[in-house]
Amino acid sequence: MAGKDRKKQLARQRYERQQQRLEAQRARSRRVKIIGGVAAVAVLAAAGVATAVLAGGDDKGSKAEAKGDGTCDYRAAQDAGAPKDLGTPPAKPLYHGDVKAVLKTSQGDIGLTLDGAKAPCATNSFAYLAGKKFWDKSHCHRLSTSAGLQMLQCGDPTGTGTGGPGYQFDNENTAGAKYTAGTLAMANAGPGTNGSQFFLVYGDSQLPPDYTVFGKITSGIDKLQAVAKAGVATKGSDGTGEPKKKVTIQDVTIAGN
Repeated sequence: MAGKDRKKQLARQRYERQQQRLEAQRARSRRVKIIGGVAAVAVLAAAGVATAVLAGGDDKGSKAEAKGDGTCDYRAAQDAGAPKDLGTPPAKPLYHGDVKAVLKTSQGDIGLTLDGAKAPCATNSFAYLAGKKFWDKSHCHRLSTSAGLQMLQCGDPTGTGTGGPGYQFDNENTAGAKYTAGTLAMANAGPGTNGSQFFLVYGDSQLPPDYTVFGKITSGIDKLQAVAKAGVATKGSDGTGEPKKKVTIQDVTIAGN
């Protein structure tokens, strides 16, 4: 093979390897749903570095997800565990004020108040999935007990961290968001990737404002704290993992405004 042709071939092979690595990175970002280890956040915070948790900072992450006409943009997504006939929530939110909900779990009931005023699209989606019994018999797959990240993550129908409802939507109500104890927020893998996974904060957590806050815990936080006290079954490289005390969602009910 002529030297010139050989150089072209090597350059093409390098390019293909680079593309394969990039695609692998994108796939991992899609699989992981919320912050990994709080250690990384603590180090970055101490260094004064502003950073998004998984996908990098992006102005789109701070935009309200409702469009100018007051509708929501629910986009199709390839999610593991998504029922084929689930459909998507109505584009026009059904709730515009406080919405009472109850998360019935194997560890007890957790009362919630959804914020339909500040997060109408996330509230609309949560109520829609509850009505479809989407979460019934699923379990909360991720617990963090670190000092700067105290939360339980739920909402994946597969229980693996890779599942979702088959649609995605944008962030809202993130400007100045604080993830203090009692916060209910959406998990994501970057701007515009909200689906069915959410997290319940049982202790103050240090997170950048990249996660839609769509409600608060009004009762049952002691149930979450008891789960946290029991610890994590097997910690992953990010310091989180399935809780030793398994939390299975039995039903999610919406009481209305």
